Amino acid sequence: MRIFDTELAAFGDYPTISDGFEWDIPERLNIAAEVFDRWSTDSRRIALYVERSDGRRDIWSYRELIRLAKRYANFLVSLGLERGDRISLVMPQGAELAALHLAVYSIGAVVLPMSALYGPDSYRHILGDSGARAIVVAEPYADRIRLVRPELPDLETVIISGRAEPAERSLAEAETFPPRFDPVGTASEDPAMLLYTSGSTGHPKGALHAQRIIEGYLLTFKLFFDISFDESTVFYTPSDWAWVGGLLDILLPALVFGHPVVADEQRFSAERAFEVISRNGVTHAFLTPTALKMMAQVPEPAETFDLDLRVIASGGESVADELHKWSDRELGAVINEFYGLTEVNHLVGGCEALWPGVPGWMGRPYPGRQVAVLDGNGDPIEAGGIGEIAVRPGDPTGMLEYWGNPEATAARLRKGWIMTGDQATVNEAGYIRFLGRDDDMISSAGYRIGPAEVEEALVRHPKVAEVAVIPSPDPIRGQVVKALVVLADGVAGGGELTSELQMQVKTQVAAYKYPRIIEYVDNLPKTTTGKLNRKLLAARESGAAGSR
Repeated sequence: MRIFDTELAAFGDYPTISDGFEWDIPERLNIAAEVFDRWSTDSRRIALYVERSDGRRDIWSYRELIRLAKRYANFLVSLGLERGDRISLVMPQGAELAALHLAVYSIGAVVLPMSALYGPDSYRHILGDSGARAIVVAEPYADRIRLVRPELPDLETVIISGRAEPAERSLAEAETFPPRFDPVGTASEDPAMLLYTSGSTGHPKGALHAQRIIEGYLLTFKLFFDISFDESTVFYTPSDWAWVGGLLDILLPALVFGHPVVADEQRFSAERAFEVISRNGVTHAFLTPTALKMMAQVPEPAETFDLDLRVIASGGESVADELHKWSDRELGAVINEFYGLTEVNHLVGGCEALWPGVPGWMGRPYPGRQVAVLDGNGDPIEAGGIGEIAVRPGDPTGMLEYWGNPEATAARLRKGWIMTGDQATVNEAGYIRFLGRDDDMISSAGYRIGPAEVEEALVRHPKVAEVAVIPSPDPIRGQVVKALVVLADGVAGGGELTSELQMQVKTQVAAYKYPRIIEYVDNLPKTTTGKLNRKLLAARESGAAGSR
């Protein structure tokens, strides 16, 4: 079934909706065309409220945004970019970034979003691994791209939003191109976006997604926002549009449905979020549990701010029952949780309008997703048991493959299931409770952080002999990165060295991946095969945190 303007509440209760659901994905599909075809001529409908870093606010209509996207599309084509080319975007939230996404999809190329928080090591790996032909980068972040460009022979074109240097192009050149462009005809299975996600070993891997991905997100976008939208609906998230949480949980579905999205160029703070929500009349927001915990520390928000929040969607980790009660009491907004991966998303979650949430449980499998919790033999567990969350292929949010990595792609599959690597239990009503990762991933403030790339950055320091990176429990972020460091002979640890090591990760890998805790140890435990025993270290850390 097509999701646009469908009122699922008319279908009945959860079993009726879930059992009777079938996907109806069109053979031909283009994400940009889904927006262009509906809203190109609408000059009164607002697409974006852009909160500028200088305190001003810009308002963009759908007609203005789409005309800008079509100018960008013509500009990209003039540079020789075409179907299948990977085009990276490193930009803050705003009209330029939204229009660039639509432009890249419309020419049949593949969007490669990257965070402005990355350091040179991450840019070097992702741009090199993907073979990106072009990148559009905002001027404040351009120097890190310039640093690694000589090592990237495939990166033919660097486009700067701002002042360009020789051998670079300026995004302002697009202003001379016409605002008319017909999206190329793409199949629903054609590649559309390449999203890099951290793993428990090695560098991040690129999850390649098809144009059809938008259909899967439109369905669950309606469900975790309780179905009903109207002319007053306004969407917002402080999450970077380089991540799934910003791009696919808010921006693209909202644009397809024709509702305004609030973009904010400033960094998140709890007070800032309330100010933005109030000033723009936000009714629906995606907020990570960490953001919610920080916002819950603001006293009497409803008394201070003019709020019209109705539904909050949240994912990345479990939302504590106290936060649900706080949102209901202080904001008058329901929180619907959901669960998924970058590789295949929105597998399980809530929709308070159709099935009640249960404190401590993520929710039920969403319609169109065949989700189970499997034991070690690949059989569904009985209620109360523990197993690994798995989903059958066929969900349109499912990736095509890991880019250039068939072995990793194949490793995700087991007996006809896509395995998530997450442990869970299930109750008699089919609600699923998340228990934890069965690998070494660290989940911090909604970010998934692999230990290997952090360890690699730390061990390059001449004073470090060996290092193990593990999660440490944290009341606000869920977990934080902790590094256990064995120093080289004759070296003493201390605050100055700790700051050096933290800065090394911040500047070379990514700002959000740095170890907030560094402990200097004499040795590290190993497995019988000589590998770091991270699970033992993590168990010790969890026990120590509990005793604290």
